[in-house]
Amino acid sequence: MSVVVQISDTHFGTERPDVVDALHVAIGTLRPDLVILSGDVTQRARRAQFDAARRFIDGYARPTLAVPGNHDVPLFNLLARAVDPFGGYRRVFGRELEPVHDAGDLLVIGVNTVRPTRHKNGEVSPAQIDRVSKRLRQARGTQLRIVVTHQPVHVIREKDVANLLINHEAAVDAWNAAGADLVLGGHIHLPYVRQLREGTWSVQAGTALSHRIRDGISNSFHVMRHEATQVEVEQWNYAEGEKAFRAHSRTLIPLLR
Repeated sequence: MSVVVQISDTHFGTERPDVVDALHVAIGTLRPDLVILSGDVTQRARRAQFDAARRFIDGYARPTLAVPGNHDVPLFNLLARAVDPFGGYRRVFGRELEPVHDAGDLLVIGVNTVRPTRHKNGEVSPAQIDRVSKRLRQARGTQLRIVVTHQPVHVIREKDVANLLINHEAAVDAWNAAGADLVLGGHIHLPYVRQLREGTWSVQAGTALSHRIRDGISNSFHVMRHEATQVEVEQWNYAEGEKAFRAHSRTLIPLLR
């Protein structure tokens, strides 16, 4: 069995210290094969915030795949945003903005949906859709196939429609046809699991660490346990009174093979 943890929207610079400690404990207990960080690592793409993120990741010491979010390019430093928008992110996470994890029964494909010319809206290009589709078709039969974006490909509230990833319908159609099992996202700080197409599901994460929670929804993260022809997606919420994360709800997803 493979275990994957998805955290998102950590927004270092607005993190809650008790929640940081609790998440370290949870990840240490779960010992996942991979941690996925689906964007908005920092609040304002500042050096100290990226350094805090690096210390956090080094502290739990598990393999990690990250993609940038719109908050990970400078907002107020217009020169940096124009000349080297991902400079701070790359200093911490390396040059690759679209990493791939291919090991054992896991194939995870990162997609950089951030466009520095936009403040918030994300986009996936035809070239990116095609690249991901080709990589999905190379997956081994036993692999869980995950695509990671920052902005969502599916929303459940009318007020979040404006946050949908540009070209999301074309992406979902193509990735579904290529065999994607899960499309992971963040951005809207709302956790849920929904079916997109037969065989492909959306897993949307809340904010793992930030005090910027919305609609009173607790800090949270997801745990995915994959074995054979199914994956269980478990949502863990932060329990304020216990100062710890606890398993909250589970969704069992059959895999079409």
